[in-house]
Amino acid sequence: MNTTSRRPLTAVAATATALLVAGLLGACGGTTAEPETMVSATLSQQSDAETAGPSASAAADTLSYPGRTGATALELLLEADPSAEVTGEGENAFVTAINGRAADDSKNEFWSLSVDGEPAQVGAGSLETEDGQEITWTIDTF
Repeated sequence: MNTTSRRPLTAVAATATALLVAGLLGACGGTTAEPETMVSATLSQQSDAETAGPSASAAADTLSYPGRTGATALELLLEADPSAEVTGEGENAFVTAINGRAADDSKNEFWSLSVDGEPAQVGAGSLETEDGQEITWTIDTF
C-alpha cells in the first residue's frame, strides 16, 4: 500500500494551472499590462422582473469599470472586454455588443454609456475619463 501523500503534487498542479492561465491571459492581449493599469470590470444582469419580458438574455445587461485619467471610455471598455463589438472608430465609435450581449435592433435596444450615474454627453471614443469616476454601460431602449 502506498502511503505517500498526494498533497504536494496537487499543490504543484494547482500552481502550474494558475501559471498557465496567467500566461494565456497575457498572450491574448499581445502585451501584459502592469497590475495598476489593468481595468477591473463588474458585470451584472437584471432580474426577469426588471426586464421588458420573459425573453431576457442570459448575457449581462450592464458593465461597469473605473475611469482612468488619460484614457477614453472606449479604450477602457476594450481593456475590460476585448471581445466587445464596435462599429466606427474614435469619436464615431458605436458599441453594439458587450460580453457577448448584442443590442437587439428589433427591440430598439442600444448600449447606453453613463459616468457616475449620469448619461454621457459625448461618445465613448471622445469621453476622456478620470480617476475615481465610475463608467457604466447598460442595455437601454429608445
